[in-house]
Amino acid sequence: MLRTIDLRGRALTPADLLATVPRAAAAREEALATAARIVADVATRGETALRDQAEQFDGVAGHDIRVPSAHLDEAVAALDPAVRAALEEAITRVREASAAQVPGPITTVLGPGARVTQRWQPVRRVGLYVPGGKAVYPSSVVMNVVPAQVAGVSEIALASPPQRDHGGRVHPVILAAARLLGVDEVYAMGGAGAIGALAHGVATLDLEPVDVVTGPGNNFVAAAKRAVAGLVGTDAEAGATEILIVADDSADPRLVSADLISQAEHDEQASAVLVTASEALARAVAADIVSRATATRHARRVAAALAGQQSAIVLVDDLATATAFSNAYAPEHLELHLLDPRPEDFVHAGAVFVGPDSPVSLGDYLAGSNHVLPTGGQARYSAGLSAATFLRPQQVIEYDRAALAQVSDAIVTLADAEALPAHGEAVVARFADRQAQEPVDEDEA
Repeated sequence: MLRTIDLRGRALTPADLLATVPRAAAAREEALATAARIVADVATRGETALRDQAEQFDGVAGHDIRVPSAHLDEAVAALDPAVRAALEEAITRVREASAAQVPGPITTVLGPGARVTQRWQPVRRVGLYVPGGKAVYPSSVVMNVVPAQVAGVSEIALASPPQRDHGGRVHPVILAAARLLGVDEVYAMGGAGAIGALAHGVATLDLEPVDVVTGPGNNFVAAAKRAVAGLVGTDAEAGATEILIVADDSADPRLVSADLISQAEHDEQASAVLVTASEALARAVAADIVSRATATRHARRVAAALAGQQSAIVLVDDLATATAFSNAYAPEHLELHLLDPRPEDFVHAGAVFVGPDSPVSLGDYLAGSNHVLPTGGQARYSAGLSAATFLRPQQVIEYDRAALAQVSDAIVTLADAEALPAHGEAVVARFADRQAQEPVDEDEA
């Protein structure tokens, strides 16, 4: 079911490792072209385009795109008490962990009367996307909304696909989660079109454009973020999910295969990769995964993901090569099933799960961490969703006259060196003008 990539006995450069990383490149390229077209259609035709897309992709017509408040109230009233308790616990944990991500203002005093303060300002309005195609993700409501609230965002709009099985409404558990968090601006729209609508706005729905769009989704949602980047801010592209497990002989093959399957059930394009120097472990996982994958509820979806070119068992010579491979791959989720895990060596990953009792499933729901994470290798340079996603660092500069005078000659020198003399003149003018305006002391006259 899982193909094997054997890298043993080879001296591998970083470029070699990048070339061997299993990725579904063709699917991403196709998604980019399609998503750009869908976003452009929404920008041009607005609500009409959204309704056409809902009928084509979701099998829904004539629904309320802007969700009435009554739908949210009904969803909370009908919510299973056990699900509500679990959501409330997740909200508490994510809120507590997110609060640690908000920096306080810091003032640097560079001399008497010279100071620079760095403060963090929240964006005004955000659009949060919650997927709802092959599965339902009330947990993603929590992961999107809570960090935005902790950051101090004042306006939150949430979008999730309309569900044919629920008469064109957003899934009731997603609506209930939104209501529990106090979000009342919700839209029944999905996929790349939803991203386009949040970014461009839709006047007939009273949907104002947002400043930042975040949230996980399939490759089309991730590609749509590229299409609107620059018009709005976006988080990293949280596309089809990825799990990479680095394991040695100490690992339990049953847990390794269970965790690979746990992410493969998301989507046929999900990536599940095991990297190990243990051929015995590789064989045991390959054997266990066949029986386990066929017995799970979404067996067909899991089989497609595991058989895809984006999934593999990778055999390497040693732990050092496994570490280098992981850092080249930069997975969304990294699990370390190692006798001596050393997470500090694994520098490129959206989130790192250390040890057999820290599965990705924990992070998906109740670890307190955020499960909206970069995919497609973006963990090399992008972070997962956090309160910081919704904050802008802003510098406040305060110099008095004496402090400016102390650096004025240096400013003029650098301005002249850059052939921008008016920069220096703007500083000199402050002193010349004031000297001319100062009253003359009669005793000195």
